[in-house]
Amino acid sequence: MSYYRYSNSSYYKPSSIGGFKFFPPIIKTLLISNVAIFFLTSFFGLFRIEGVPLSVLIDTILPLYPIGSGFYLWQLFTYMFMHGGFMHLFFNMFALWMFGMELENQWGSKKFFLYYMICGLGAGFSNLFIAPLFTAGGPTVGASGAVYGVLIAFGILFPDRPIFVYFLLPIRAKFFVLFYIGVEIYAGITGTADGIAHFAHLGGAAVGFVYLIFERYGFSIDRLLHKRRMSYVAGGSENEYVSYNRTNISDTSYFENRDERKSDTEQRVDDILDKINQYGYQSLTEEEKKILFEARKKLN
Repeated sequence: MSYYRYSNSSYYKPSSIGGFKFFPPIIKTLLISNVAIFFLTSFFGLFRIEGVPLSVLIDTILPLYPIGSGFYLWQLFTYMFMHGGFMHLFFNMFALWMFGMELENQWGSKKFFLYYMICGLGAGFSNLFIAPLFTAGGPTVGASGAVYGVLIAFGILFPDRPIFVYFLLPIRAKFFVLFYIGVEIYAGITGTADGIAHFAHLGGAAVGFVYLIFERYGFSIDRLLHKRRMSYVAGGSENEYVSYNRTNISDTSYFENRDERKSDTEQRVDDILDKINQYGYQSLTEEEKKILFEARKKLN
């Protein structure tokens, strides 16, 4: 599926050439794993152990159950990969691909995966602790909570991107997201008995929104984890993790003598990367793509 973005009242199509991928690694892995788990659980559910269908065992340990009614800690992760039917799976995976594709291309796979899982966990906790205040609890399955986190991120980062409802009616992403969040809030508060975990959806969206707000002010969990790993070497207890004797290492003046000024090419590449981060790969000119391609060849 291809779509267009607003840019000074004009449209242009994302390029499939170069760094932009229509199936980036994490999106591809999530699609394959969710589909595989759906069909595997459906297949093995047909078998029996001592007369008991395996589907009963699967439905007992993998969905997310309310606390005190069959809850296990691992269900906060496993429920995201379970689905109640093929259409439930299809729409979740379609939305994940449609809205997550460009996020992963812009953020990178590591950050996107971390964000996706955090939103999924937030959706699970919301379903455990907030949903029971408004409606009767029950087993929950589906990636919808994490997908709503992806949806809210898309709406914030690309607010003017047109989304074609039913492939016909264009609506800007910010209004599309606001509409869906509004529907979920109404359905959740009024306790609509439609069998949908509305507070899981809202929890995933809320956690994604808070994550992006924190990141805007300089806090990011992936950076925090990176700094923590670096502290094992930079901190005062590095000898617990390395076995060499520091007295045998000679000092070097390489970094002291190195000219800190970047070359014109390095600066140009940095500017291009900043542009990708802000507007996406498809905003590059052919000359900028060529510069980036040449720089990548040198690195490889």
